[in-house]
Amino acid sequence: MAVPASGSAHGAGSSSSGSAAAAQRADRYLAVTSAHPAKMLPAIAAHAIAHYTQPGDLVLDPMCGTGTTLVEAVHLGRTAIGIEYEPQWAYIAGANLKHAIRQGAPGTGEVYCADARDLLRLLAEQQHGQVALIVTSPPYGSSVHGQVRSTRETGRPKVEKFDHRYGTDPTNLAHVGTDRLLTAFTDILTQCRHALRPGGTVVITTRPWRERGELIDLPSAVLAAGEAAGLIPTERCVALLAGIRDGRLITRPSFFQLKNVRDARVHGLPVHVIAHEDTLVLQRPGRDRPAPPHTRAGDGPIPAQARP
Repeated sequence: MAVPASGSAHGAGSSSSGSAAAAQRADRYLAVTSAHPAKMLPAIAAHAIAHYTQPGDLVLDPMCGTGTTLVEAVHLGRTAIGIEYEPQWAYIAGANLKHAIRQGAPGTGEVYCADARDLLRLLAEQQHGQVALIVTSPPYGSSVHGQVRSTRETGRPKVEKFDHRYGTDPTNLAHVGTDRLLTAFTDILTQCRHALRPGGTVVITTRPWRERGELIDLPSAVLAAGEAAGLIPTERCVALLAGIRDGRLITRPSFFQLKNVRDARVHGLPVHVIAHEDTLVLQRPGRDRPAPPHTRAGDGPIPAQARP
């Protein structure tokens, strides 16, 4: 799958949010959608849906946020199911779906406010093994989330951060450590494998980030989680989160990414702004296979790699 370049970061709502992302959402999504800290780019979801499915196929997002996958699916005449843990985002996802239907989208969709780890219980039994495509994204580093107001805007001495939290529930996977997140995401992907039809596809958008100068390679860890769940990696694509001006790439990082890079360079670390996200493509085997032993309940997590 060739993923189209886009002009803003997934989860990048920031003072430098790209115009391309805003243009992609425009009147297709309700304005309240902008409050979510980690919105998937509509162009990526739409491209995956058009490439891997046919009208009438079933598309699923087990961590659907405000419903980008669902909206793009119904506009393309697919049947969409979303699961979202946080009630406020599940409500907005449902409202975005209704908005799409009012705009004439030919597909149908529904949203469950629930834990993605209950995926197979939530799906109707006749839907098990029938999903054509799963498009989703796990939560990741807080440095790529949120918007800011400057002192000039507020009149107060410090930069203020807002729209940077998934919610306040400490059990939300967005608020646990990376190792716990990966253990849970492996469980979710294992259930996704059973929900998919043979040969069905999973598309996962994710990105690396830096903590105290170290690179957290979440995409590689998510790829390993998919393999542990019994899925077969088929492609690893790059979606550029940058604009193009006079033939040059213009990065649009968040305020916090820029600050982290500048702080690292002050300490002599030659790091650069991350200007892409990984789009991982995996498939359910044509004939199912059991999950590897180390993914069973009680075993250790798959670690994210950290490199300087």
